Amino acid sequence: MIRFETVTHIAAPPEAVFDLSLDVDVHTASMAGSSERIVGGVRAGRMELGDTVTWRARHFGVPWRMTSRISAHQRPSHFVDEQVAGPFARWVHAHDFAPDESGQGTVMRDTVEFAAPFGPLGRLAEAAALGRYMRRLIDERNDHIRSVAEALGNPTA
Repeated sequence: MIRFETVTHIAAPPEAVFDLSLDVDVHTASMAGSSERIVGGVRAGRMELGDTVTWRARHFGVPWRMTSRISAHQRPSHFVDEQVAGPFARWVHAHDFAPDESGQGTVMRDTVEFAAPFGPLGRLAEAAALGRYMRRLIDERNDHIRSVAEALGNPTA
């Protein structure tokens, strides 16, 4: 199993960053490079506790589907999405939001835990490529959320 954390500083209030992080339209735009699209569940707007969404995307040249559910939700500080069906033996992504030192921005922390299927072969894939690949995807998503949040907070940007 792989576990990693990322920290992203965003010049927007936690409430705004939290809401954007649960918005499936923002997520879809952030994953344009993998042609990710919604094929089931919540199809537009912000997800809430218990909501599910099914994504279809192409990674490593292979099409896949993943259904995730919002399993914890405490606006504006924390939510968790977990895979309920899909390619991983385990996928849990915790999102935490706190005011930054200035009180004007947000420190967004993502904690991702996942395990590939196929036992020893999956662990080899995790070590060889999946860990770095998934971290890069989360970083791309967070960069997109930062861009959207900061543009909304500064209409001249």
